[in-house]
Amino acid sequence: MSIKVKFWGVRGSVPCPGPETVRYGGNTACIEVRFPELDNRLLIIDAGSGLRGLGNHIMAHDFKRGALDLAIFLTHTHWDHIMGFPFFVPIYVPGNRLTVHGPVSYEQDTLRGIVGGQLTYRYFPVREVELAAEVDYVELKEGRLDLGDGITLVTRYLNHPVLCLGYRIEYGGKVFCTAYDTEPYRNLFITDPADPSYDEEMAREGEEVAAEQNRLVTDFFTGADLLIHDTQYTEEEFFPAKVGWGHSSFEYALAAASRAGVKRLALFHHDPDRSDDQLDQLALRYGGQRDGLEVFCAREGMELTL
Repeated sequence: MSIKVKFWGVRGSVPCPGPETVRYGGNTACIEVRFPELDNRLLIIDAGSGLRGLGNHIMAHDFKRGALDLAIFLTHTHWDHIMGFPFFVPIYVPGNRLTVHGPVSYEQDTLRGIVGGQLTYRYFPVREVELAAEVDYVELKEGRLDLGDGITLVTRYLNHPVLCLGYRIEYGGKVFCTAYDTEPYRNLFITDPADPSYDEEMAREGEEVAAEQNRLVTDFFTGADLLIHDTQYTEEEFFPAKVGWGHSSFEYALAAASRAGVKRLALFHHDPDRSDDQLDQLALRYGGQRDGLEVFCAREGMELTL
């Protein structure tokens, strides 16, 4: 039994098409997950601008066998992870069914309101009520879900400015995990004893809580055959200018994956300002084999089998 993974979008923050992003791709996050032994059952992780290309592919190949029953799992609802939804052709076809899963940060902002709310005349020429397919929404929290056919999904909260989930998919002894749009947890209390507001007990507890949360995230992807991890920045770029922005460094991802005994690490959520040549240099700097860990930069169109 196997899991197949294909990247349809690998960038963070905003699409960046152009001559300098041809090799790695300029679309934002979208990942196709298939299970060949289950009649190519399909799960989609995130609905960034890469979802448009995946939707066209699905209509050209899967729709030949009849109406579609699809599932999208959003890591979170920032725009670069949902912007492809209005351009996903299957939602305009009668008989198709789509279930959108994801976390929401505020009770008054439902998943339907956030994702489907893009389809209003304020932003788009087609309204959500005019969609021909049946679209349902399921709000997720941390936990374990049985997706049927022997597929298990485990969700884990990550450290991002809006509620964000990592996904762990288990099937046939194989494990595939995502941990992007996240950064290391840190002590939020004052740690400088010279500061008038310093409290020794609070500083100590803050360190303990941050360390525990980082351990839980690492435990979440321990033993994964493939981990897709956020590496939007280098350590020099991350600290101190980008702390709190919700993204990780190459160095942190490599260290965490090594500690967790991950087999393959896909460096993901590339900064939109990075050119192909710059990513090539980063791939040389951080990629390759490292004590049993295979490390590489994700590219649009790349396919992997676990």
